[in-house]
Amino acid sequence: METTGTTVPKESPADTIDTNKLTERVRQAGSWVSSVKEEMRRVLVGQNELVERLLIGLLSNGHILLEGVPGLAKTLTVNSLAGCLHVDFQRIQFTPDLLPADLLGTLIYNPQKSEFTPKLGPIFSNLVLADEINRAPAKVQSALLEAMQERQVTIGDKTYYLPDPFLVLATQNPIDQEGTYQLPEAQLDRFLLKVKVDYPTREEERQILDLMATSAPVPETQPTLDPETLIASRALVNDIYIDNSVKDYIVEIIHATRNPKTIDPALHNLIRFGASPRGTINLTLASRARAFLQGRGFVVPQDVKELVYDILRHRVLLTYEAEAESVTTEEIVSRIIEKIPVP
Repeated sequence: METTGTTVPKESPADTIDTNKLTERVRQAGSWVSSVKEEMRRVLVGQNELVERLLIGLLSNGHILLEGVPGLAKTLTVNSLAGCLHVDFQRIQFTPDLLPADLLGTLIYNPQKSEFTPKLGPIFSNLVLADEINRAPAKVQSALLEAMQERQVTIGDKTYYLPDPFLVLATQNPIDQEGTYQLPEAQLDRFLLKVKVDYPTREEERQILDLMATSAPVPETQPTLDPETLIASRALVNDIYIDNSVKDYIVEIIHATRNPKTIDPALHNLIRFGASPRGTINLTLASRARAFLQGRGFVVPQDVKELVYDILRHRVLLTYEAEAESVTTEEIVSRIIEKIPVP
């Protein structure tokens, strides 16, 4: 696949695209990326991959699920990102007694006018932090489905559209199972990425000690990105070029999760269900967004390989045999990636 040439053929031989000019447009439109990252470094230590995934979610118009043990700055990262944007932000603490109306809103009866008036809930915001989402019961989690997919909410007999941009950033704790409700597959599939937040390195933890071991308030990030610039960047992300060979590479990966025996017979009894076409679409969108963050007007296979774990982690369902053998989704995805030739 060509990545450095001036002109790359598109699907139609009559059409050509100048990747050099497209790359220049990307670099100009993405001048805000370094400003946002620099602003977040004032508050965060490390977590560079997490910050990149959040920016990919913004550029792809996709929701993100963050999973990690308590104390890894998941909530702080989302709060810091919200501070960098000129947008409305709402933090919703999910609890077992939360009701759908607490999230979406409800109809309130006005006795003077003898009519019901809508009271919109906190979901009507640009950036929504669903903190500890798996602590709310299924009826609350299901209330998010329409909002996350159609970006609208139905209250009574009327539909209300959510603002643009609209992004749900949810967190969950993987180790504390008491008082939690596992997210259903339909809910998980609405998330563009499922990002695992890991412990910091020794050096990073030393920096965290110097920065955070104080009773003083955590520094706040300053707004550096407005919604209009973000929406314009999204439009450019959609134009980023993907060679046919990379498209075929993405499709091969997704199909391998559904028919694993075609590439490795040993995987046949480990995968219960593979990724849906939404996985294909999201892997393509996220790869384009990563290319934008890297300042390129075209996608390379490395973009796909970097994001495939976050895309498939919550979409590939394992069999009981795999769980009994303590096989993880990441191990299965790694074996798939090893078997499929890179274009």
